[in-house]
Amino acid sequence: MRALRTAASGMAAQQLNVEVISNNIANMNTVGFKKQRAEFQDLLYHNVERMGAQSSAQGTVVPTGIQIGAGVKAGAVYRMTEQGTPQATGNPYDMAIDGKGYFQITLPSGEIGYTRAGNLQVSPEGQIVTDDGYLLEPAITIPQDTLKVSISKSGLVQVTQDGQAAPTTVGQIELANFFNEAGLEAIGDNLLLETAASGPPIVGTPASVGFGQIMQFYTEASNVDAVTEISALIVAQRAYEMNSKVISAADEMLSVAAQVKS
Repeated sequence: MRALRTAASGMAAQQLNVEVISNNIANMNTVGFKKQRAEFQDLLYHNVERMGAQSSAQGTVVPTGIQIGAGVKAGAVYRMTEQGTPQATGNPYDMAIDGKGYFQITLPSGEIGYTRAGNLQVSPEGQIVTDDGYLLEPAITIPQDTLKVSISKSGLVQVTQDGQAAPTTVGQIELANFFNEAGLEAIGDNLLLETAASGPPIVGTPASVGFGQIMQFYTEASNVDAVTEISALIVAQRAYEMNSKVISAADEMLSVAAQVKS
């Protein structure tokens, strides 16, 4: 019975949907996290009678035909890149991007990773790094005798050193943009990688045309909305249950048919 396979595909699709939703909920408090959504597509149809087929010698045609669907499949799980709410932290190395752009991070492999998570720290050598110790690109080193660190909206990093009244510029933060942000590959640790789908990075300074500005002492919160996710979870759960009921009904119908044959 075709309904068994169709309903089974529906259960598999809703299982994937719940897995995506659960990952969103699990990362509600992850800095810079972007929620995901699952998209689905219907499967191929079995044409019992094609629409438009000639139905008589007089040239009449079938207006609608008979098509029976084979179920559903996952089409994509895409990332929703709208900005999260800025949250004040008090840490001078924390930065949020107000607008478009990604921080560039040098990975141990030498590759450049990209992130919206601006919860940064300073290494024992004075370099600005992520929680995992990965260097911000381009590298910026804070002098040991620094009393105050100031990061402008345009990403200019200045420090006030012991015994000096005027601030000294020690680096310039650069951001990267992508034509298709949803095409970036997530590798964990709040990091993304460039792919053929995302296109090459466009690098520029904060607050310039097409790039967001830097907010020092802030981080960007996850853009996951708890109410929306719980609502989506309930819908997915109900859809899963309904597909399971279809399987139960189809099984009972098969039992009836078997009894008639016997």
